[in-house]
Amino acid sequence: MQEDNNGFAMQEGAAEQSTEQCAVGQASQGQTTEVAEGKEVKKHKGFTGKIGFVLAAAGSAVGLGNLWRFPYLAAKYGGGIFLLCYIALAVTFGFSLLVLEIAIGRLTGKDVIGAFGKLNKKTKWFGFVSLIVPVMIVPYYCVIGGWVTKYLFAYISGDGTTGMMTGENASLYFSNFISSPWEPIVFFIVFALLSFAVVIFGVQKGIEKIGKILMPMLAVLSVGLAIFAMCQKGALEGVKYFLVPKVEGVNIAEVFLAALGQLFYSMSLAMCIMITYGSYMKKNTDIQKSARQISVFDTCFAIVAGLIIIPSVFAFSSTPQDVMQSSGPTLMFVALPNVFSQIPGAGIIGALFFLLVLFAALTSAISLIEAIVAVLRENLGMKRWQACLVVFGIVLLLGIPSSLGFGVLKALSIGDMTLLDIFDYVSNSILMPIVAIGTCIIAGYFVNFRAIKDEIGLKVNSWRDKYFSVMIKIIAPVCMLLILIFNIIGL
Repeated sequence: MQEDNNGFAMQEGAAEQSTEQCAVGQASQGQTTEVAEGKEVKKHKGFTGKIGFVLAAAGSAVGLGNLWRFPYLAAKYGGGIFLLCYIALAVTFGFSLLVLEIAIGRLTGKDVIGAFGKLNKKTKWFGFVSLIVPVMIVPYYCVIGGWVTKYLFAYISGDGTTGMMTGENASLYFSNFISSPWEPIVFFIVFALLSFAVVIFGVQKGIEKIGKILMPMLAVLSVGLAIFAMCQKGALEGVKYFLVPKVEGVNIAEVFLAALGQLFYSMSLAMCIMITYGSYMKKNTDIQKSARQISVFDTCFAIVAGLIIIPSVFAFSSTPQDVMQSSGPTLMFVALPNVFSQIPGAGIIGALFFLLVLFAALTSAISLIEAIVAVLRENLGMKRWQACLVVFGIVLLLGIPSSLGFGVLKALSIGDMTLLDIFDYVSNSILMPIVAIGTCIIAGYFVNFRAIKDEIGLKVNSWRDKYFSVMIKIIAPVCMLLILIFNIIGL
């Protein structure tokens, strides 16, 4: 079979042979190899098996967005209506994009830059564009992770039970902390060091091992807290508020776009993560089945998070619907600590909750860091510890100003947006939709799409094959364009 001048088989009719020639990322006994001119070249260690991959990828998907954004959006957009819309999108749109990114990673066996370059030399530049996303997100994500670490420490040390997080004191406690010239930086560095301490040990001994430890603990903690919350007096109203569909006064178009946006952020799409993790995936692991399990775990965790937060607010707040109007940091670090202060055993409950949040934040931060580290190792030939050191420097360089943006560097704000808000808006609301659109268009129109579908295991002309083509070539790009427009105009 002939190859084009990009070095990647582009002949649609020879998909099986193309897939064999592009058999990159082979994994034998957890060792990834690359086929080059008939020789197998040792490249890097991948996940030892399906469980390690699924738990690591699910850990990446489960993050702060599930805990502070999902319950708020569900409360705002009709409870069960939002939930049903979210689930429908998860099994269609989200699943397809997740499968695509994992398949690109495993087919090429490369980091995000190498992956797009391997698919087509003319699209390698898009890998650099994609890399901007995790480079922008990691620093401010570590800042927020530092806030979580601070609150866990506060509950363990007893601050959460002294009245410092009750009523107006809760807001004052948080504002005093984030505006401090040194305290946020200390906890930001602590969280960052915890994250890099995992990545530096590599895929098997670091990322996979911590995933196998933290994800089961995350599941137990979340289910336990949800059961506790739902057993409180008055919590049933919160459960109904969350799960029962409400159509009165709800704009279906807004619900759809809000659910689509939440799903997009929640599943770690367009962050380079799934392409990177896909490159570590063994060839005998079923991509569709693994993606399905990741989607289920992520969706279940988001629902359980809602069953922790919303029933707790209804059980212990005199104005639950007003409290649920709080979003993001306000909900997590002001409204919920105030709610916890009304619960008997507030110190224990608060500590367990922020331990849960810390685990979720860590698993996501680790995956974002690995996506950048993989690029440095494969393109610049750095050792893992060297790449981690460089990325840590980038995190400090961009994270410290973000951390000080609420106090010392507040003058650098644009309107109501601090430096952290600006990084968040540009990366999440602008770049991520653009990267997702570009990924779909490149996969669907500029490379051998058949080879990608063969990597997934889609039989030619089967209904799954046709469905996936329509989803990636048409529906997903249109949906992502809608999200981009929605984010820009602030509908």
